[in-house]
Amino acid sequence: MKHSFMNKLFTFLLAASVTVACKQTNAPNDVPVSTASGQDTQTVKTGGNKLIQIDGKYNVWTKKVGEGKIKVLLLHGGPGFSHDYMECFEDFLPKNGMEIYYYDQLGSGNSDAPADTSLWHTPRFVEEVEQVRQGLGLDTFYIVGHSWGAMLAMEYLQKYPSHVKGAVFSNMTAGMKDFTEYTEKLKKELFSARDLQVYDSLDKKQQYTSALYADLLMNKLYTQVLCRLPMEEWPEPLMRAFKKVNTTVYFQMQGVDEFHVTGNFRNWEFWDKLPTIKTPVLVLGGMKDEMNPASLQKEGSLLPNSRTYLCPNGSHMSMYDDQQNYFGNLMAFLNDVASGTFKPDPRP
Repeated sequence: MKHSFMNKLFTFLLAASVTVACKQTNAPNDVPVSTASGQDTQTVKTGGNKLIQIDGKYNVWTKKVGEGKIKVLLLHGGPGFSHDYMECFEDFLPKNGMEIYYYDQLGSGNSDAPADTSLWHTPRFVEEVEQVRQGLGLDTFYIVGHSWGAMLAMEYLQKYPSHVKGAVFSNMTAGMKDFTEYTEKLKKELFSARDLQVYDSLDKKQQYTSALYADLLMNKLYTQVLCRLPMEEWPEPLMRAFKKVNTTVYFQMQGVDEFHVTGNFRNWEFWDKLPTIKTPVLVLGGMKDEMNPASLQKEGSLLPNSRTYLCPNGSHMSMYDDQQNYFGNLMAFLNDVASGTFKPDPRP
């Protein structure tokens, strides 16, 4: 039963990439409704959904939830995943007077998925975020980037800092060399000697779609560092995001899975640029994360105007497996910056 389930899941995550047709649509967010006299009396509500055109030809999907002076743009991870797993934010931020914006990056979720593979690189995504900001009319806003989304947030702040009042770098180190070294260490710690032998053998043969590889990856690694819950208890939004992943984007930029960085950002390093970011930043992570906790602390120390918090029981999805600590510190940071009372961690 377990292998059947894993095979079904990894049909989406590890199977060969398939070309997804570009699903162009041009529906506006609000459609005026006219009376017989031609006077607009109302607009058709869309539940906060809005399509924003980027690069003059593609549409990306956004959704506004809540009302408030603190406006937060959420950048999901992946790349190639979607906003779905971040839906837990609805249970916290909007209920505390904050306005959040989901956004499926191009190639993901409800947004267009062009077949043009030249689109899948970091600089183009930075420009996409800026076009989305403009399309949403966010003149003063906050960014919460998770995993790849935090990497994207770092790059965005480097080029477009002026409209960002505060940023959260959630569960993301500032360099791939650091990340890959730590995941190698985790693999040796979390696998038994036999498991490691089998995993490395399958890895050498590139048998990434086999049920055995999937079982080792998900049940021995991902349930320890990605989301620290048994697979059958993973939250529905997280499972939904896995099922919707665009493997073309993920493989090209990341690799076949979280423990293989073979894509085009394998040489990404941002450590030397961190001191140039003056925006208030919360570095948020987990002590059980696939990111090295010591590296997250280092990241925070290199940012001149930052606070660092590591959820004691949290993994890469600390938003689920250490939820109260994650959202308590995230919202405290946003409120502190908004009220002008934010104080960064003391520097040595």
